[in-house]
Amino acid sequence: MATYPLAPPIPHGFPIILDTNVVLSLWMFEDPALARLRSAVEATTLTLFTREDCLIELSRVLAYSQFKQPPERQLEIAAAYRARCTLIKATETPACELPNCLDRDDQKFLEVARDSDAHALLSRDKLVLKLARRPVIASRFAILTPERFQALLP
Repeated sequence: MATYPLAPPIPHGFPIILDTNVVLSLWMFEDPALARLRSAVEATTLTLFTREDCLIELSRVLAYSQFKQPPERQLEIAAAYRARCTLIKATETPACELPNCLDRDDQKFLEVARDSDAHALLSRDKLVLKLARRPVIASRFAILTPERFQALLP
């Protein structure tokens, strides 16, 4: 089975999913290495999809004590991300079965990519990235690092 075609330049409105670690990199850490990706998101060049359980995870992670984020900042980051996303509902009868991610907390991002017909799931999680080679995923959407995806932006 061929891998999902992904070539530059990425067209306007390109549908993607951001794993929590990428959301943190963009909005909490404001990673300068991802400035082009952040600009594309802010300019609505990309269409972001998420699900309520993904947003709940984001809120939970933002509250981790090691991040030292005041509650107001946590709410600001979560609200900024939510405002840029199209929220989808969980599907009871999926169109296709997905392989199981070894970290069950990441399964929901694969499901959102499948159920939203997104073209890419951006993650820095090694267990998620490893699934990119699985035929059932590779034929439907790409899984790649935000750095690699950013290189495809115009």
